[in-house]
Amino acid sequence: MNGELLNALDQLERERGISKDVLIEAIEAALISAYRRNFNSAQNVRVAVHRDTGEIKVYARRTVVEEVNDPREEISREEAREKDPSLDLGDVYESEVTPRDFGRIAAQTAKQVVVQRIREAERGMIFDEFSEREGDIVTGIVQRVEHRLVIIDLGKAEAVLGPGEQMPGEFYRPGERIKTYVAEVKKTTKGPQIVVSRTHPGLLKRLLELEVPEIRDGTVELKAVAREAGSRSKIAVQAREENVDPVGACVGAKGSRIQAVVTELRGEKIDVISWDPDPRTFVANALSPAKVLEVQVDEGEKLARVVVPDYQLSLAIGKEGQNARLAAKLTGWRIDIKSESQIREAAPEGDSDA
Repeated sequence: MNGELLNALDQLERERGISKDVLIEAIEAALISAYRRNFNSAQNVRVAVHRDTGEIKVYARRTVVEEVNDPREEISREEAREKDPSLDLGDVYESEVTPRDFGRIAAQTAKQVVVQRIREAERGMIFDEFSEREGDIVTGIVQRVEHRLVIIDLGKAEAVLGPGEQMPGEFYRPGERIKTYVAEVKKTTKGPQIVVSRTHPGLLKRLLELEVPEIRDGTVELKAVAREAGSRSKIAVQAREENVDPVGACVGAKGSRIQAVVTELRGEKIDVISWDPDPRTFVANALSPAKVLEVQVDEGEKLARVVVPDYQLSLAIGKEGQNARLAAKLTGWRIDIKSESQIREAAPEGDSDA
């Protein structure tokens, strides 16, 4: 070991920000294990790497005692004072025991430590970078599919798209570019694990921000999102300026803006509705495209009773209840939908508000 090691450590400190002192301390700790393993020694030893020359020395450490019971760990005060008169009981006496061929072992060990620390530093930087991007969109390339897991190459790292985060009916082909939402970044023994999603409502939010400048600059606020990935979503928007149409801004000229999001989500239908502070109006809007005649709200039960024309009932409820279900998710209200006929039939029994 010589100055080449120190030059390499200096370069790592400059280029990767890995502290030279931390690396040397890690090398010294690793060399203690290497010494004991290679020279079958149970001695208490210290390894020192000279900070200026890179020279490595091994020192046996023995405690100064009155009576020696274990000569590998202890030295008598009398013998210790012959070597160093300043030593007293309880002090540690060190003697150099560097093996003649220790340099080769030291070089291999140092290389392993440096490589490991570089790997750890790279993993740390990747973790920091992507943990800051949690809740954001990343674009990657589908690398492979393993046991229903889709592995996506993000350039510096790989992301995992699990079965529960994949859109129903969507197929992922190697080499395909794809946008995903960074749902979580976790530290593992093998490095950072980046979990991405195609079903998260956040993906829809971020895609809208990309396509709608008014959302991006805050002119239009995205108040709520309800999503059943791959099928249908509802978003509620509000303008912060009176002369801005929030729905029109999101839809775009001839539907161009919302269509770009629909295309990215492989045909997922998106209803854009106006948010309103009045829960009656908000619930009525949320049931779009159905027309609503009346909404009564029970604040205590958080229940909205909705009346629609007879011919609008199936539209208001939606296929398999989807429209009503999404409207409830969007507004945060339980929604009970009745047609005019149902209300009339119930009226004689005193149940007009059912």
